[in-house]
Amino acid sequence: MVPFAGWDMPVEYSGITAEHMAVRASAGLFDVSHMGEIEVAGADALAAIQRITSNDASRLSIGQAQYAGLMMPNGAFVDDLLVYRLAADHFLLVVNASNVAKDVAWIREQIKGIGDAVTVDSSSRYALIAVQGPAARQIVQPLTGVDLGAIKYYWFAHGEIASVRGTISRTGYTGEDGYELFVPPASAPRVWDALLDAGKSFDLTPAGLGARDTLRLEAAMRLYGNDIDDTTTVLEADLEWIVSWTKGGFIGRAALEAQKEAGLTRRLVGFEMIDRAIARQGHPVLIGGMAAGHVTSGTQTPFLKKAIGMAYVPASAPPDAEFDIDVRNRRARARIVPLPFYKRPRS
Repeated sequence: MVPFAGWDMPVEYSGITAEHMAVRASAGLFDVSHMGEIEVAGADALAAIQRITSNDASRLSIGQAQYAGLMMPNGAFVDDLLVYRLAADHFLLVVNASNVAKDVAWIREQIKGIGDAVTVDSSSRYALIAVQGPAARQIVQPLTGVDLGAIKYYWFAHGEIASVRGTISRTGYTGEDGYELFVPPASAPRVWDALLDAGKSFDLTPAGLGARDTLRLEAAMRLYGNDIDDTTTVLEADLEWIVSWTKGGFIGRAALEAQKEAGLTRRLVGFEMIDRAIARQGHPVLIGGMAAGHVTSGTQTPFLKKAIGMAYVPASAPPDAEFDIDVRNRRARARIVPLPFYKRPRS
């Protein structure tokens, strides 16, 4: 257990490697109740969301979610988040635990003058439990009357889970299919225990922050504070797909348009180690013996069985370029590779 953003968080239960492999092979159970929840509601809620985020929330149907950036004027991230459309004029934003207070203050300030739109920190109303892996549907389905097969990827539905009223979202942070369950905190232990019991025959394994990090890195999912922050733009992070150029104005749009026209000077890439070494966050990237960037995330992955990572490098670097990484004062060779490192098999 470690302290994180005011929470006591499990790094591991039975071991990071075992938990990681369980998610890839069958299913893992994650307590991610530390994530923050912010609601924006009112007749002008959509206009508020459109102003503060990079993606186009007008394209969301009720019951649908999308990944987006909470934007700064310089095109960088206040945070990254999921936007859930609960109703025509009611949105739920799921944000990073360490950013909740900052995000709430930012949103309230930026939507002043929008009209009828109210921002509420609802984090205390939700516990969040994730079941991730190929067996996730088989484990969760017996505990709910909701037809999980009818929930498409990045959609959600309301219903009971283990006789507890909640929301079932087909989302996750592992690269696998699965579900994130929003339930009242007082009922979370009952839901957790019911899931463990339902998952016995599938070897459902409790998993902590360590496995969550190695899993998301294999899937090349960005981590705020590592791969993206308030100094990295959406374009530099290779996330242009979450930018809607057709929806009109939003915070940071002008900066992103200028950067797109001028051309990037750096970009986030995936790499794998050629030499025997594990690169970690902060390790310098060297090209031609000169500092040219830095590693943002890196690990030895249990499933792929190789040392991988992401790093910012000059935008001019070829797609398969090789470079050195200073790993504790020793130079180790690495090669740029396509992202993501891992894609789940499609059934």
